[in-house]
Amino acid sequence: MSILIHSVALVATLLGATYLGVLLFEAYRRQRQLADLHEEEKAVFRARLEVVRAPLAQVSAQAQAWAGYRKFRLEGKVLEADSVCSFYLAPHDGRPLPAFLPGQYLTFRLAIPGQTREVTRCYSLSDSPGHTDYYRVTIKRLPPPPSVPTAPPGLSSSHFHDKLQVGEFLDVKAPSGQFHLDVEHRGPVVLVGGGVGVTPVLSMLNYIATAPGNREAWFFYGVRNGREHLMRDFLREFDAQHENIHIIVCYSDPLPGDRAGEDYDYAERVSVELFKRVLKVNNFDFYVCGPPPMMEALTRDLGVWGVPDDRIHFEAFGPASVKKISQATRPAAANTPGFELNFTRSAKKLVWAQGAGSLLEFAEANGIHIDSGCRAGNCGTCTTAVREGEVNYLSTPGAPVDKGSCLTCISVPKTALSIDA
Repeated sequence: MSILIHSVALVATLLGATYLGVLLFEAYRRQRQLADLHEEEKAVFRARLEVVRAPLAQVSAQAQAWAGYRKFRLEGKVLEADSVCSFYLAPHDGRPLPAFLPGQYLTFRLAIPGQTREVTRCYSLSDSPGHTDYYRVTIKRLPPPPSVPTAPPGLSSSHFHDKLQVGEFLDVKAPSGQFHLDVEHRGPVVLVGGGVGVTPVLSMLNYIATAPGNREAWFFYGVRNGREHLMRDFLREFDAQHENIHIIVCYSDPLPGDRAGEDYDYAERVSVELFKRVLKVNNFDFYVCGPPPMMEALTRDLGVWGVPDDRIHFEAFGPASVKKISQATRPAAANTPGFELNFTRSAKKLVWAQGAGSLLEFAEANGIHIDSGCRAGNCGTCTTAVREGEVNYLSTPGAPVDKGSCLTCISVPKTALSIDA
């Protein structure tokens, strides 16, 4: 009996060992399959990443596609809404255009009748970066300021709308600017466009729609009413065709004929409170472009909501934008003491004090001319040599700054200063 029991135990042990061996082999086989699958997934991911990086590589390779200004022919003008028009530009030499980063802008040198000097202005590219035969900018005709209704309307915007005709030529610098979508990052984004500030956001939206990966994007578009609603039909179709893109339209002051649920989604301004109701969470990168009050409120309230500074990106064009955003994000700049400034070319020595504005504004207030364009540190027109001293910047320069120079439109003295102006 004991021999039988021992034999059974031996068989059970052998069977147990065999079963254990089978289990171990199966575990090993599954581990190898997972490892192989992981390698395949990594290979697919690497391939996808290269596709995503391709536009960036193209931009990097052709960033200096042309130095200075290049001749472009105005090929078309399309009215998008009241006082807003898109301008289609093709290179006069017929050579392919370099790609650009979605959100960047073009710098124009304009010969406007009645002006003693050429005028420099920056306008955001509003179409996809993928076109090699044309660029598009969308420009709003600026009316007189509400506080001075008798003042003339916007100089350059009126020139584009009223004077420029199809077939005429323009001097244009290559695309540039630091406000652009991060095309290597695949995380979800919130794009915010207010008024005609929607133009760089449209470029980002077009890019996301054609890029691989179905990146999640929420586009909040704020205007006063239907008269200012750009590309209404295009955006409606765009929203229906792309599951990963969600378009939210806000009218702050709807007209009687504007239809809730069809023309717009919310009768209110774009705000962080709206983000909380619609998005629920804040784990997005936020790209904001619009009127200064909107950008000031959003950049401030996003920070209060807990969004890190490095995930809040905004565009600023014009001195009002720079001042208001800098006050919201860089309060220390307002505490700068007074400094003596020596404008060597004009042979003027003056004292700059707190509240006197940027170097450009201070110079103009004292009869000193410095060429300027965007007045927001983007186009580089106001670059001036610094002979002695240092400056602080009110916002991050969007144009490259050579050593020994400064962008006077967004800088203030850090020390006593001598500049070539």
